[in-house]
Amino acid sequence: MAVLVTGGLGYIGSHTCVELMNAGIDIVVIDNLYNCKKSSYDRIKALTGRDFPFYKVDIRDAKGLQNVFDSEKIDSVIHFAGLKAVGESCEKPLEYFDNNVNGTLVLLDVMRKNGCKKIVFSSSATVYGMNNVSPLTEDMPVGGVTNPYGRTKYMIECIMKDLFASDNSWSICLLRYFNPIGAHKSGTMGEDPNGIPNNLMPYITQVAIGKRAELGVFGNDYDTPDGTGVRDYIHVVDLALGHVKAVEKIRKEDGLFIYNLGTGTGYSVLDVVKAFEKASGVKIPYSIKPRRPGDIATCYSDPSKALKELGWKAERGIEEMCEDSWRWQSKNPDGYPD
Repeated sequence: MAVLVTGGLGYIGSHTCVELMNAGIDIVVIDNLYNCKKSSYDRIKALTGRDFPFYKVDIRDAKGLQNVFDSEKIDSVIHFAGLKAVGESCEKPLEYFDNNVNGTLVLLDVMRKNGCKKIVFSSSATVYGMNNVSPLTEDMPVGGVTNPYGRTKYMIECIMKDLFASDNSWSICLLRYFNPIGAHKSGTMGEDPNGIPNNLMPYITQVAIGKRAELGVFGNDYDTPDGTGVRDYIHVVDLALGHVKAVEKIRKEDGLFIYNLGTGTGYSVLDVVKAFEKASGVKIPYSIKPRRPGDIATCYSDPSKALKELGWKAERGIEEMCEDSWRWQSKNPDGYPD
């Protein structure tokens, strides 16, 4: 039996596919290729030495999803597929609710009709909102979200909690990510956003190779040590390994499980800039911009529950995250080939 990985050719999805197959787990991948390239598929195969079925399917396409279930033996799902930019979500809320929330409803309905009741969901620390003090723990209240992207993640969590309450034969794992950066050690896989990057690290790396003139730092008047926002940056491979542990758990027992996937350490934007300059030897020019709507000052995790219950913890530090990001970008200045 295989794990269906939605959005499996994207940044986090592709790294997770590698680690799943390295762990001996069979996978089936779907992706609509909205924010990734098909060549990611070839890189995954090259790194693992294994082939796997891929379907170009949108999660809102019930018939397309049903075709995948008819064609493959699937017992569980890792659900990555979704729009993910905070700023864009404030400009296009309807698109975010349609893709993320409606798409998840379609996926869950098709799963239910096929007797597949095991899912790991790609949630986010944004569900903790503005009203909790870091370090954030899984038992804190959620829902005080500050942007439509975060609201979609919160709404999907509510849907899945209600689904489990109605039918305890489901096994659902909500993984609340903090801030994934880094790339595969080989330098052949990494983050390759379309257009202007929305996330910090790909913007830094594009400045480093001369694709962007300077980094815009959104706000330097937060209540933090240097005034810039503090986040819990986690290496994407550590994040991927957390999904391997989560799949192993939902395959063994039914239940509703919630885990933070972070390092437990907060770094400011300027901390990351300095770490990257040290790792790459490249000076990163930056300028201060106004705060972005929906951003908060400080957000970092208490990841101890994942260690206790999944046996997982982040192993890679900020230096390695920066080194691997630079290796990916310098080897692939234009990202994945079309």
